[in-house]
Amino acid sequence: MDTTVKETATTKQEILAAYAYRHATKVFDSSRKISDEDFGFILETGRLSPSSFGFEPWKFVIVQSMDIREKLLPYAWGAQKQLPTASHFMLILARLPRDMAAGSEYIQGMMQDVQSLPPEVAEGKRKVYDMFLKSDFGLEGNERAMFEWGARQTYLALGNMMTAAAQIGIDSCPIEGFDKAKIEQVLTEEGIMDPAHFGIACMAAFGYRVNEPRGKTRQTAGQVVQWV
Repeated sequence: MDTTVKETATTKQEILAAYAYRHATKVFDSSRKISDEDFGFILETGRLSPSSFGFEPWKFVIVQSMDIREKLLPYAWGAQKQLPTASHFMLILARLPRDMAAGSEYIQGMMQDVQSLPPEVAEGKRKVYDMFLKSDFGLEGNERAMFEWGARQTYLALGNMMTAAAQIGIDSCPIEGFDKAKIEQVLTEEGIMDPAHFGIACMAAFGYRVNEPRGKTRQTAGQVVQWV
């Protein structure tokens, strides 16, 4: 067999093994900490993740302060075990509709300063994006739908970070069990989040498992895949 074919097969097996290894870890070994290098790698996979129009409507807030974690705890019922024990605890913020509007300063800055688009190209992209918001997805004017659209994109980055973590033997847990308004209040009062530009989309805990999980259960491919 060709060496390249062997290497490809091995890589596929390793990737699938990481997916099988990953599970929603409830309790972490608080004595084990993820190295700066490894967590930097995880964050980089989030930073490099795709987003609609490449506008990156996210911010990753890493909460290492146990004092802040304790303040979040009463309002995060889904993180009661993870907040005290995780090596790294992440809050993923999504930009608010005012930033995601086609004519916003943020979107103009993304096209000019990050994507380095020539003015005429940026204007063309702005028009297409504006039409997308108004007609294709019908988001303009619906503040909640607009926010949720941005929040959905943060899950692309979240999924990539959890998979990357699993590939290097680090556990994780995505978390939605929290009081959004109360968490945002804490973050605002602590000066962590600017409520004029961001809202919380989800949370994620990273670290090393204490207990081995039961076998992974999923529907069969035949139940979830349809070819037409």
